Amino acid sequence: MTGQTPIPEQKAGKPDLQYHTISEEELFSALSSSPAGLTAAQAEKNRAVYGPNDISHIRKRPVILQFLAHFKNLLVIILLFAAVVSVVTGEITDAVIIFVIILASVTLDFFQEYKAENAAELLKKKIITRASVFRDGKAEELPITGLVPGDLVSLAAGDIIPADARLLSSRDLYVNQSSLTGEPFPVAKTAERAAPGERLAEAGNYVFLGTSVVSGMATAMITRTGAGTEFGKVAKTLVERPPETEFERGLRHFSYLMSKIVFSLVIIVFFINAFFKHDVLQSLIFSVALAVGMTPELLPMILSLNLSKGALAMSEKGAIVKHPESIQNFGSMDVLCTDKTGTLTDNQIALVRHLDAEGNDSETVLHYSYINSYFQTGLKSPLDEAILNFRHIDIDDFTKNDEIPFDFVRRRVSIVATGKSGKVIVSKGAPEEILKVCTSVEKDGAVQPLTDEGRAGITNLYHSLSADGFRALAVCYRPLDPGTATFSVADEKEMVLVGLITFIDPPKESARESIRLLAQAGIELKILSGDNELVTKKTCELIGLPVKGILTGTEVDAMDVQTLSRQVEHVTIFSRMTPAQKNRVMQALRHNGHVVGFMGDGINDAPSIREADVGISVENAVDIAKESADIILLKNDLCILHDGVLEGRKTFGNTMKYILMGTSSNFGNMFSVAGASLFLTFLPMLPIQILLNNLMYDVSESTIPTDNVDESYISTPKKWDIDFIKKFIVVFGPISSIFDFITFLILLVVFQAKAPFFQTAWFVESICTQTLVIFVIRTRVVPFYQSRPSRMLFASTIAIVLIACALPFTVIGSLFGLVQLPVAFFAILAALVISYLILVELVKYWFFRKFGASTERQLVPDH
Repeated sequence: MTGQTPIPEQKAGKPDLQYHTISEEELFSALSSSPAGLTAAQAEKNRAVYGPNDISHIRKRPVILQFLAHFKNLLVIILLFAAVVSVVTGEITDAVIIFVIILASVTLDFFQEYKAENAAELLKKKIITRASVFRDGKAEELPITGLVPGDLVSLAAGDIIPADARLLSSRDLYVNQSSLTGEPFPVAKTAERAAPGERLAEAGNYVFLGTSVVSGMATAMITRTGAGTEFGKVAKTLVERPPETEFERGLRHFSYLMSKIVFSLVIIVFFINAFFKHDVLQSLIFSVALAVGMTPELLPMILSLNLSKGALAMSEKGAIVKHPESIQNFGSMDVLCTDKTGTLTDNQIALVRHLDAEGNDSETVLHYSYINSYFQTGLKSPLDEAILNFRHIDIDDFTKNDEIPFDFVRRRVSIVATGKSGKVIVSKGAPEEILKVCTSVEKDGAVQPLTDEGRAGITNLYHSLSADGFRALAVCYRPLDPGTATFSVADEKEMVLVGLITFIDPPKESARESIRLLAQAGIELKILSGDNELVTKKTCELIGLPVKGILTGTEVDAMDVQTLSRQVEHVTIFSRMTPAQKNRVMQALRHNGHVVGFMGDGINDAPSIREADVGISVENAVDIAKESADIILLKNDLCILHDGVLEGRKTFGNTMKYILMGTSSNFGNMFSVAGASLFLTFLPMLPIQILLNNLMYDVSESTIPTDNVDESYISTPKKWDIDFIKKFIVVFGPISSIFDFITFLILLVVFQAKAPFFQTAWFVESICTQTLVIFVIRTRVVPFYQSRPSRMLFASTIAIVLIACALPFTVIGSLFGLVQLPVAFFAILAALVISYLILVELVKYWFFRKFGASTERQLVPDH
């Protein structure tokens, strides 16, 4: 991005102070804080000292540097060199005109890109990650950019660590530090003071900006913010660049193609002109000017306009685009992977039944479930809310002693509480995991051993409920010794199973229509869920999603890469999946040539969101899911996704219009110039006329992002096809040259044209043909009759044509060496232009019948 630069130094407190090794008293003193956190007044003082907690903000370049960066283009540098040479040789007028045109082109490019970047920044501000902070002795939610050293924050599963911080207390805290260290496994953290001399990166009592809480909870004091953090230090030395996307890869291959063509033809044109005794300097400037005309230098601006327009259109429909470049990949997406809960269902879970081991309603099951959910302080799931909302149960005689939080390995949560009957540990979680720690079962108030037959009965009951679309959790307990003071996962043993609680999450009313729209758009939906396959299959049946096949996470683990790559094409439901298994599935799909999107909102969805070509989350998702996403939906609705996909395809379509139109006509102009140089004793067009021609052409094309895109075009995924572009250039470029040569012949034979007349006439003819052809190339059907351009594109194109025709009759035209043309020429010009457009339309019909179908079927982009 032109608006970013390495981060400057930022005050970060006492740089040599080892916050992880000092005592808490020293910590509070160093940061002017206390065990209760900061006051609002002290926070403002600290902000003045340490600056904002915002790495991206301080990377912003001054506007003047952003503008000057546009002069780094190689062709611009060559043109500036040519202008300097013109000054030295006394061609002051040429030099001034060249410089003015360069300045106008660069300013236009800068202005449009600057507007696009600002639009993207405004959209980003709609999604602000917040943290739970203690200010003035009370907890409040603040944007993480407002945090300062000395702030006391609370952390829970799913939170992004908002800055570097020292832990003051923790409970079963595990942190994923892979974003900073690359270590894939969660790291255990405690509040225990680090030993003197221990490395900060290995300190167990210190957490870092950008990492995330996997499980547990903690309170921590912010010690460093912004550029003073470990992440900020890395950002100062590295220019962050995300992995290359499918669209960027295609753009890179296109750039290679253009550089080869431009370099080859410019060299040829220069030597032909120089050999036939034209002025060498004029030949050099002429060749460089041709290079500018051949190169689609407006492409960055067209892309920026397209992306900002698409991002704004999506924001109006309820989707915030964090990374505008992801819109292009959105349009290419042909497989969408998503979790089930909240996407296909309403995520308004209700408790339905509370059953004992025999399948009968049981108040005991409800009682223990309520105790577990009531005292849980970690990340409460919708299932906990459903239990608490089902019915109020009086548990005032119970007091909480401890908690063993949920994690994705055990898949259960345990509460230790003391009531009238004594101390007890109550666990709730996935039935298969609860059964692993149970040795007894309670039936009719009596505890008896849990036999293999009893396990089978519970398992069958669980499967039966799942097949009917119910979500089930198992509940168990164990009395504890009253003297036990410390508790851990090791205490989850020899438990007494009491039964199952069942929930239902009804399918969304809009899900069936969403699935129909996605299928109609050529996007296959695959469900990657941590839930069991029976519940997921029932949900798919209810919403009308055909199920081709089912794979469990265990089965995925048992497959090698080749086997999995074959199987993923024939599977709709992937159940009981861990984040790592979800990533394997998406990697297999991408290996097969698919562009894959992933939509999720939970902690365990974050790695998959980051792994996908397009990561999608929702506004009420956990922080880490939102931070990982490219696109955030303000409403959890797949219909919004469908609209976003269509915007992506429109963006791609308008980008391709510019590329196909510009490269083919300019390629034809290059051949025309090379041919004309063989028999003309003068340059067919002056360098300054070519530059003016190019600038006017750019202005006419700058409205392409506003153009309408045919419904037939956006009905299927679209990807780069370099081979298709080559064929388009080879077929349509020579058509332009044919009419140029006809023009040359008429000028020399009919009008006996000398240099100024010839140059002026070709200037006008070139503008008319290469701008008006957009009306033919912009659509695969009959222009105007079956597909109409946008008003702005029509107006800009016609305006440029009229200006080009009028320019030879003005004082401005004379500055560019243009002379007045007779009326007879314009009559011939009209016939030539009409004939040219008709021929292009006929060839277009043949071309798309022959080559268009292959691009519709293409899955793997050209490499």
